[in-house]
Amino acid sequence: MPGNIKNGVCKQMSKTVADVMSRDPIVVRAETPLKEAIQILAEKRISGLPVVDDVGQLVGIISETDLMWQETGVTPPAYIMFLDSVIYLKNPATYDRDLHKALGQTVGEVMSKNAVTISPNKTLKEAAQMMHDRNVHRLPVLDTEGQVVGILTRGDVIRAMAAS
Repeated sequence: MPGNIKNGVCKQMSKTVADVMSRDPIVVRAETPLKEAIQILAEKRISGLPVVDDVGQLVGIISETDLMWQETGVTPPAYIMFLDSVIYLKNPATYDRDLHKALGQTVGEVMSKNAVTISPNKTLKEAAQMMHDRNVHRLPVLDTEGQVVGILTRGDVIRAMAAS
């Protein structure tokens, strides 16, 4: 029995990202109103969307995590006063970024920039390792020109494992 499990896992992990990814994912643009992106996420029951520019190049990703700031709000950073100086106990730049997300009205104001991406020819094992190491739930899949050709989610990886 352990040999079968081992062989099944090896077989599954030799698949490529292209074998498993969702092709032609729904994308939004930075100027898309936030309400529209939220509606897409809710109606399609997905947790994130690649954000592209006018020529289809990836500029970021918007996920449920990015949208949580809209509901939860932001707590100002703790500080102490010392000799008429304010000393922040946490980085105030983080507060500024989070506040911007909480008040944002467009996808571009709320999205995460510098999304972790992968190419379609990488193995599923490499993709799973990248998701684990970078603590991301989805990887936009880019072709050699930087165009979004698919998206790979943790759910896609699990379904591929189950199918083996």
